[in-house]
Amino acid sequence: MRVYLDTVGCRLNQAEVESMARQFRAAGHVIVEAAETADIAVVNTCSVTAEAASDSRSKIRRLGRLGTAEIVATGCWATLQPGKAAELPRVRGVVPNELKDRLVGDVLRMPAQALEAEREGRVPLPGKRRRTRAFIKVQDGCNNRCTFCVTTIARGESRSRPLSEVVADVQAALRGGTKEIVLTGVHLGSWGQDMGCQLKDLVRGILRETDARRVRLSSLEPWDLDAGFFELWEDQRLCRHFHLPLQSGCAATLKRMARRTTPAAFKALVSAARAVAPDAAITTDVIAGFPAETEGEFCASLDFVRSLQFAGGHAFRFSPMTGTAARRMRDQVAVEERRRRNRLYTAAFEEAARAFRLKQAGQRRTVLWESATPAGEGTWQLSGLTDNYVRVKAQAEAPRWNMVDEVTLGEETGDGLRGIITKTG
Repeated sequence: MRVYLDTVGCRLNQAEVESMARQFRAAGHVIVEAAETADIAVVNTCSVTAEAASDSRSKIRRLGRLGTAEIVATGCWATLQPGKAAELPRVRGVVPNELKDRLVGDVLRMPAQALEAEREGRVPLPGKRRRTRAFIKVQDGCNNRCTFCVTTIARGESRSRPLSEVVADVQAALRGGTKEIVLTGVHLGSWGQDMGCQLKDLVRGILRETDARRVRLSSLEPWDLDAGFFELWEDQRLCRHFHLPLQSGCAATLKRMARRTTPAAFKALVSAARAVAPDAAITTDVIAGFPAETEGEFCASLDFVRSLQFAGGHAFRFSPMTGTAARRMRDQVAVEERRRRNRLYTAAFEEAARAFRLKQAGQRRTVLWESATPAGEGTWQLSGLTDNYVRVKAQAEAPRWNMVDEVTLGEETGDGLRGIITKTG
């Protein structure tokens, strides 16, 4: 059987479809690049914003128009809106998040044990979804109740995967040639709290039990960490990049969001990270136009964002998602005002990202090449990321996709830096 896999949204969704791909392959089926050649398609949906939910519906409708024989919808949007998902053309089944781990076995009518008997080396998904980094799911769900977040409704309570299972997935990825491991979860920082341990124990275990060359952590909620956490980054295999979601730089707005931090505590955490890894990229997320956010609160938040000199970030217009407390709050900010504030946040992040990139010029850093395209006359145009998440472009005499080289960073390219390879491998 030919299987097409697609996903919307977060790195956790990407980790899950890679796991599905491994299970389908273990059962003797083929993962295809083109949806129109597939016998069945699985779409891992998202509902973190209204746009993500719309994208999820659009992907499923597109597969139906392409003539895919059968479609299975899973993920957060399908979990929250199973009836609407089932009504879409050619959808044969809707699998909620709590049953997602059994999806492949149920589709194939095979026991889960038969699909997980042995973890083969990782094979990247084909086509545009082919990635050099392996996303490893270590945790699911969230116990916090941020008033804007629908993901905690769709994903349920926090639960951790045992260290042994995570290490097995990491080793499988390394056997498949992966050069960078990315640990991901809904609430990554809560890993281990249901087992009497902490995230730092997981990181130490991976560094101890595998020879992963680069290990990156995805989003970390600021209240899960203490200053001592960053001492782990004395190990050079840990990528110098911390994504710490802020959501607002105003204490009053944070309180309405039910975020368990304050601007002062967040600033102290950023300082602790920079004290250990001064070259680290620190990025964040903010929400523009949260209910009852006054112009003064927004300006305070924007000023705070600018003061921390992030290496970049994402700004999201507030989406009043069904089932969240924020949807029911009074004094909803007008949509056009949300857009205006979002534009100002985005401009601030772009300015900060450029300033961070310029500081890297002249430095030598390792780069994992994510793409290689012919550039004529026996040369290749490479594009990849430094360990501290700067986009780099360089030329080489060979297509060095999925290889790590030492590069001297040069002038800015608009969204990154040019580089010259100074040492291969």
